[in-house]
Amino acid sequence: MLGMVVGTALGWGNTATLVLAVALAFFFGYALTLRGVLKAGVGPRAAVRVALAADTLSIAVMELVDNGVIVLWPGAMDAGLGDALFWGALVIALAVAFVLTTPVNKWMIGRGRGHAVVHRYHH
Repeated sequence: MLGMVVGTALGWGNTATLVLAVALAFFFGYALTLRGVLKAGVGPRAAVRVALAADTLSIAVMELVDNGVIVLWPGAMDAGLGDALFWGALVIALAVAFVLTTPVNKWMIGRGRGHAVVHRYHH
């Protein structure tokens, strides 16, 4: 959502805004995981591997669905920050992405992957 807000506020085109949104999603997703894993005493290289294993598929699916909904929603990419369409499309896209990403995460955790990898570092 942050990338969409920043790109729209700066008047960037659709492609640049989408690239920023995806880049920030991966950055903050990995950063949140890294914070906890590093705090558990894991070294930086191992922590990066854990974050990549835990979050890559989940973030990729989330961003594909989230941004896909926004791109396909008529007028959403052209709406400004003051438009209800902008905020409504963001909220609905996030909700749809959450619903569709939850089974992916559950499947990965059930196979000892995804956030199951991170859970072993929580005490």
